[in-house]
Amino acid sequence: MLRLWQLECSEKALKKYKAEQEHFFCQATPGSGKTVLAAAIASRLLEDNMVDLVLCFSPSLTVSDGIKRTFSKFLNCTFNGGLGSIGQSLTYQSIQHLNDEFWKTLQKYRVFIVFDEIHHCSGSEIENANVWGLQVLTKIQSLATYTLAMSGTPWRSDALPIVMGEYSDPDGQLLVDYQYTLKQAITDRVCRAPKIVLVDNEHLSVNHNEKVESFSSILEMMKHTQTPYKSIIQNQEAMEYLLGLGCDKLAEIRLLSPNAGGLVVASSVQHAQTIKNILSQKYAQTASIVTYRHDEPLLEIERYRQGSVQWIVSVGMISEGTDIPRLQVCCHMSSVKTELYFRQVLGRILRINDALNQEAWLFTFAEQSLIEFAERIEEDIPESCMFVKMAPQITKNESDGNDSNLLNNVELMKVGDSLESDFVWDSIVNSNVNIRNSIDELDELRLGNFKQRVITAFLIDS
Repeated sequence: MLRLWQLECSEKALKKYKAEQEHFFCQATPGSGKTVLAAAIASRLLEDNMVDLVLCFSPSLTVSDGIKRTFSKFLNCTFNGGLGSIGQSLTYQSIQHLNDEFWKTLQKYRVFIVFDEIHHCSGSEIENANVWGLQVLTKIQSLATYTLAMSGTPWRSDALPIVMGEYSDPDGQLLVDYQYTLKQAITDRVCRAPKIVLVDNEHLSVNHNEKVESFSSILEMMKHTQTPYKSIIQNQEAMEYLLGLGCDKLAEIRLLSPNAGGLVVASSVQHAQTIKNILSQKYAQTASIVTYRHDEPLLEIERYRQGSVQWIVSVGMISEGTDIPRLQVCCHMSSVKTELYFRQVLGRILRINDALNQEAWLFTFAEQSLIEFAERIEEDIPESCMFVKMAPQITKNESDGNDSNLLNNVELMKVGDSLESDFVWDSIVNSNVNIRNSIDELDELRLGNFKQRVITAFLIDS
């Protein structure tokens, strides 16, 4: 049974398609059920004999696998591109590896194409397109009978236009066919209302060349020194404190909802392993770990989804589109500090399920960018992200590093652009930190008393 917003959006999309308009753009908050929406629209198009085949593209193998399961269930058939299948779920990075026979086959049929998390594909034209956007513009767009583009965070950190997005002229503001905000989703009891805990420290000291400087907050320390953020997220005492808060909250939630789970977003494989050790050894928690270096990560995610293990520690693989409704607590300790990534991570703990307790808690450190993101979480599309730069330009990475070899790869490795890119991006960020702050590796960071600020968003009357 469709939710009201999914029913409204699907009816609006079908009406537009039947009016011989080919493209529909849906912006719906992370965790609200976009995949089910897409499957419902596909089902109607097939029933009404408007299409023959369905193709779905998404940014990672994890998300692609979830789409395959949902579409198989909704369409009551296999959805793997094989014999007897009416469709297939693929990743954006696979587009450039599809052979000529695949594209020739598409030309013979009426095809409905779904683009999930379309913001990963940039380009209003070939000149300003990234690799994935170029594939959409040159190989897919003209072959589709109808298209559905979806995003929970419809902007890019490089402020480039999204492929197939329509923008106002001359402002460059994204125009969507249907919008479903987080506030609406919380009011409708589709998503949980998040609480964000910003952890700070009152007595930090940095020992640099035998000179000790003291600070009253993380913000002050990072403002007046070149101490990198990774010195906080990789500090043993800081990690233990943040994880301890998360464990206490998860234990509280599990009193009513014994299957509730927690997610830790780590900055690297080594960081993830350290976090898992803290959870298991210091806090006696059960924990899974999933990274690109571990065997069968999709199988590990599925085991966690179906099981009762308390925590799953991830490096980039559960950042967006991954449906694990039992997740209710998140410890955000990634070195990626963009608003898009922050909101997608938050979305992992917002999916409503049938548990008695429906709280959602995200714990992170009070770094300047993360404070700003938390404070404006009630803005569905932050004003700073509403507009694009339409002129072709050289893409620059998030950390504003100056290393030319690293920058040359950024267009291929934007945060979340693929399953692999999250990890490559982490290494780019860390590498740039090392380039700029290599001397600071000799610094000694000491922490004093911790404190925390809780931001409660979307106070909805019961």
